[in-house]
Amino acid sequence: MSDGAAGQLAHLDEVTRALEELAGTVGNTDDFDVLLRVVCEQVVRVVPGADMASITVLDDSGARSAASTDDRATRIDAAQYDEDDGPCLRAARSGQVVRVEVGTARELWPGFSAVAAEHGVASYLASPLQVRDQAMGAINLFGFGEHGFRDVDQKYLELYATVVDTVLHLSRRALRTQEQVRQLRAAMRTRGVIEQAKGILMAARRISADEAFKLLVGQSQRENVKLHTISARFVAEHSGHVVDPDDSLPN
Repeated sequence: MSDGAAGQLAHLDEVTRALEELAGTVGNTDDFDVLLRVVCEQVVRVVPGADMASITVLDDSGARSAASTDDRATRIDAAQYDEDDGPCLRAARSGQVVRVEVGTARELWPGFSAVAAEHGVASYLASPLQVRDQAMGAINLFGFGEHGFRDVDQKYLELYATVVDTVLHLSRRALRTQEQVRQLRAAMRTRGVIEQAKGILMAARRISADEAFKLLVGQSQRENVKLHTISARFVAEHSGHVVDPDDSLPN
């Protein structure tokens, strides 16, 4: 086997390890920002020639860098946001990979090119990324060499971005499911204490469930306090002893 082929196989092993670690991160964290930082750290390993990385998020509030491996990458991104144009924004908006040698981009993006050169970046590669359900973005790679990134670098990034798209989609869906479960549990607790308060009122005043509920709602409106809070307070006040129908009951 030639040295070149051996090197490619070794790098493919590195790509495989990076993807496995990304999958492991998804299983161990529910923090979306942590996941984006891991994507940045790993894509530098995946793409030869990449020295720094960042992730741009573009939504209704504008553009921002959600994660990066280096503050210099964030500052270069900011120069593009100031101009409202640049490789990362074009990748996010067009859905196409953008690959440039920074020196050739001076006429298109003078602000970006100047800041990139100031920080020693000579090559740039960006791939579109569906960061959130309603927000496009891009994975941005920065190279200190003047290689402009190669075709194979672009292919590696496109492959990695495809996997990351899937991983982020699954992560977003898992986080939504967790939130729905939390809301359901909260709703069940709320409903339970309201039912308890109704039961106490029904027994104390010998009234129907609807009448008890109306009394609780009326008290909630008069005090401008949530119904479940009124109910919880009422249950706490009257649990454990015989309830006098006129003892602190809602009117």
